[in-house]
Amino acid sequence: MKLRLLAGLSALVAVAGLSACSSSGSGDGESGDGGRTTIDVWLMRDSVSAAFQKEFEKGFEAAHPHIDVRVQIQEWDGIGEKVTAALASNDAPDVIETGNTQVAQFAQSGGLLDLSDKVDALGGKDWLKGLAEPGAYEGKQYGIPYYAANRVVIYRTDLFEKAGVDAKSITTREQWIDATKKLDKGAQQGIYLPGQNWYALSGFVWDEGGDLATESGGQWKGALDSPEALRAMAFYKKLQALGKGPKDSDEAQPPQAEVMAKGQVAQIISTPGGANVVTQNNPELKGKLGFFPIPGKTAGTPGAVFTGGSDLVIPTVSQHHDAAYTFIEELTGDAWQKKLAVAMSYVPNKTTLAGAVAKDPGASAMAVGAAVGHATPNTPGWAAVEAKNPIKDYLTAVLAGGDAASEAKKASDAITAAMKSGS
Repeated sequence: MKLRLLAGLSALVAVAGLSACSSSGSGDGESGDGGRTTIDVWLMRDSVSAAFQKEFEKGFEAAHPHIDVRVQIQEWDGIGEKVTAALASNDAPDVIETGNTQVAQFAQSGGLLDLSDKVDALGGKDWLKGLAEPGAYEGKQYGIPYYAANRVVIYRTDLFEKAGVDAKSITTREQWIDATKKLDKGAQQGIYLPGQNWYALSGFVWDEGGDLATESGGQWKGALDSPEALRAMAFYKKLQALGKGPKDSDEAQPPQAEVMAKGQVAQIISTPGGANVVTQNNPELKGKLGFFPIPGKTAGTPGAVFTGGSDLVIPTVSQHHDAAYTFIEELTGDAWQKKLAVAMSYVPNKTTLAGAVAKDPGASAMAVGAAVGHATPNTPGWAAVEAKNPIKDYLTAVLAGGDAASEAKKASDAITAAMKSGS
């Protein structure tokens, strides 16, 4: 077995013919090379490192010498359209990595293989909720959890020490507010929280027991105007005021890690990788950054977070279902999940594997939050919501002085309309 990473459109075009040949061989999908089966796999850019790929290749070859795997690296930009086209063709790859919140969109078309009968064998009872739930659609499991990543608090250890704040003592949201007030002095910002960080708001909504949208009788409607979501908005407003984050932009405009690198920000809410961007822009901050999970409402319960990450799916039109499942079984199994987590600083797909990243401060903080992670509403129509994103407009309107209840009603109505148009 030879595992090859093929990057870029030209490589994808080059292997298209090979894929068609391997898929159109004998009826049982064998390539004719000593009974070996060739499967094509699409993984996303930065899903695996070259070193991990090499290690996985060696291990998979030893365990399954009858399977030859071709891995083609895909770019996130435009991947939705590419996967949709592939599922509708007769020449789709055999395994596809997809964003966890994209599975429902692809499953709706009937293009994904139902893997519900594999859940128990794959240890599904321990899967992260934020990966497993969006991997299911209408009661059937199509996406198998691959890896997760979520937001934590990145903080300046030196500024915390100077202010007399012990990060380990921050276990509730109110303690977080009190600590941030001590850090918000003069030119120093207690926290840089841009007004349109809807991922952060989502976590606060889930903490309060609410959701971004709810379903009843097969109909979805926006839910930002619920009492729970309004309490979350009130907390967001209180936290956001303890810094100079712009009210009308998100964490990418300007890049919040670059803002923190300027030296006057005590905290940001980010994936741990943001710390690398901070130190790249300001090497003097190396060794001065720490991480802790976003605090929850009560001590002992971390704050809910949006669980980003990926699932693995098998297209219905694949002619190599058994070999494709074997690939997924290996890559999502405990042994390789532990190695992947260490190599890539990911959160493993099961709560029982969190200890694998215990020595990685950023990843271990992520794992704490991932255990209570959530995903966006599990409906194909949600993609249309994110495309228009009325949640961002809602945040800006309230932070600029608008009435929260009336603005929440407008946003909820916009979410409802977007989900209907996208279904």
